[in-house]
Amino acid sequence: MKFTVDRDVLADAVAWTSRALPARPPVPVLAGVRITADATGEVTLASFDYEVSARGTFAADVDDAGEVLVSGRLLKEIANALPHKPVDFALEGTKVSVTCGASRFTLATMPVDQYPALPELPAQSGTIDGSDFQRAVAQVTVAASRDETLPILTGVRVEIEGSHISLLATDRYRLALREMSWKPSASDASAVALVRARTLNDTAKALGAGDVTVALSSGTGVDLIGFEAAGLTTTSLLMDGDYPQVRRLFPDESPVTAVVKTTELIEATRRVSLVAERNSSVRLAFAEGEVTLDAGQSDDAQASEALECQLEGEAITVAFNPQYLLDGLGALSTEYVRLGFTQDTKPVEFVGLTAPGGELASDFRYLLVPIRIQS
Repeated sequence: MKFTVDRDVLADAVAWTSRALPARPPVPVLAGVRITADATGEVTLASFDYEVSARGTFAADVDDAGEVLVSGRLLKEIANALPHKPVDFALEGTKVSVTCGASRFTLATMPVDQYPALPELPAQSGTIDGSDFQRAVAQVTVAASRDETLPILTGVRVEIEGSHISLLATDRYRLALREMSWKPSASDASAVALVRARTLNDTAKALGAGDVTVALSSGTGVDLIGFEAAGLTTTSLLMDGDYPQVRRLFPDESPVTAVVKTTELIEATRRVSLVAERNSSVRLAFAEGEVTLDAGQSDDAQASEALECQLEGEAITVAFNPQYLLDGLGALSTEYVRLGFTQDTKPVEFVGLTAPGGELASDFRYLLVPIRIQS
């Protein structure tokens, strides 16, 4: 095997495939990245951890076709450290030489014949705008659980119905819902999938702008979801289990609502929460014309700040985990946020607004459970 490629092209492909390298590989070969060069001038890098696979394909000047397996960790470190010059790869006996300018590295090869076959990408289900996809995933995954003792809540529920996609995530304390449009391959497309939040987030970030192909296979043997864009491909096994029926938690109506400028509420929450002790809350007291934030119950430090707000309904006071509050506000992309209340102990709904009295940005909804205020 022998080929030449631009350094940046190589580094991008290595960064993509190294995502699927397991931290503790169950077998040694899974710590490797498989490099395949064919006579057509195409080189493919691949990695696999039995759950997630990643492939990066790029054009190169291929002198000799072939296939090798080398340490993924070392390959990533080397690719990042190389100067911005063409990179020559060559198999020399049981070693691979990597030459770039005056730099030369040699890597030991691993038994490529012991490397498992990567899953094939399912049939295309449709395409979605990469920027919209990245934004939607970031908004929703913030609410996914990180507690592996409840693995099903570490996933994102993906619901497909025709040209409409819904993403849902919850950790029992907050719930995020993002709805968006896409271009399905079939107008009657209908499917539900549970995807690991971390995998979905990493994939959306890496694929970036441009059209992203979505491929989904469920109920026909191996349940997989795949994504492809600009020569980058990934597949992930879907999670098993019944996701809780969380949609019904969103209230049909809110008798009390408050509208506040989003950035002002974010900045005030950050300032006030500086004195909040570990696992303590930030309290928000809503009254006509203003909301007062305060935190800190000890004699050491306390903080409060008042902001202008528009309240409809009776005055109400709630308390939130400050980080969960900031996560929800940060996921909004509108100038104003409307908080909808039913009771001071019931979940509060956050929805974006372009202006007070304007139309709700109902494509994203965030529900946050208040912390009981100690009397």
